[in-house]
Amino acid sequence: MRIATLNINNVLSRFDPLIEWLDDTQPDVVCLQELKAQQGRFPAEALGQMGYGAVWKGQRAWNGVAILARGPVLTRSALPGEPDRSQSRYIEAAVDGVLIGCLYLPNGNPAPGPKFDYKLAWFEALLAHTQSLLNTGAPVVLAGDDNVVPTEADIYPNHSYSGDALLRPESRAAFQRLLAQGWTDALRAIHPTAAPWPAPTAVGLGFRPRRPVARPRHWPARKSRPDPRGHARRRPRRRK
Repeated sequence: MRIATLNINNVLSRFDPLIEWLDDTQPDVVCLQELKAQQGRFPAEALGQMGYGAVWKGQRAWNGVAILARGPVLTRSALPGEPDRSQSRYIEAAVDGVLIGCLYLPNGNPAPGPKFDYKLAWFEALLAHTQSLLNTGAPVVLAGDDNVVPTEADIYPNHSYSGDALLRPESRAAFQRLLAQGWTDALRAIHPTAAPWPAPTAVGLGFRPRRPVARPRHWPARKSRPDPRGHARRRPRRRK
């Protein structure tokens, strides 16, 4: 199974390059964040013409998450216990026997402050849910934008973001607690010493960053998961 995650940062304004990227890469599953589109404006019909079903939770101007796949079955459209149900930040679906969770964790800036407190509260709700997912024994993949730079190896040298919410000790500690539950950072499992890679939004939609960037997006996967190396396999261009 080939799984991709992409912070689309407005699915309507970037729909054409999204279609081109899907046609070129042919992922089996795509997790999208920051749809920035109301529920009724999500382009499900056009994606269906390409062979992708979709489950999504939209929100006007901010947030919004979606999972694209052939025949995704919605299992959850909100994170249990999340502190603000008005924000569309989590969705979950079953795809070919694998449970896929797509998340967009709050940024948390400026920190400290109310937004950072909200980020940590949301992270606590996520940790409670991820433990329950592990307890099921099912194969699970979490993909998305969790707005954490786990270590200094995940950002370019001599950066000026030491006080940023993505790098704060509390954010990094929460991410390590996630891994300690029994999840695997799938990208780091495949590329343990790689330098930070460009953000998926930039690469996936044909843009190039001016300098190396941080890695705030991750692929926590349950240990009894499909081989994460599957994300690198090419697929036939035609979807049936």
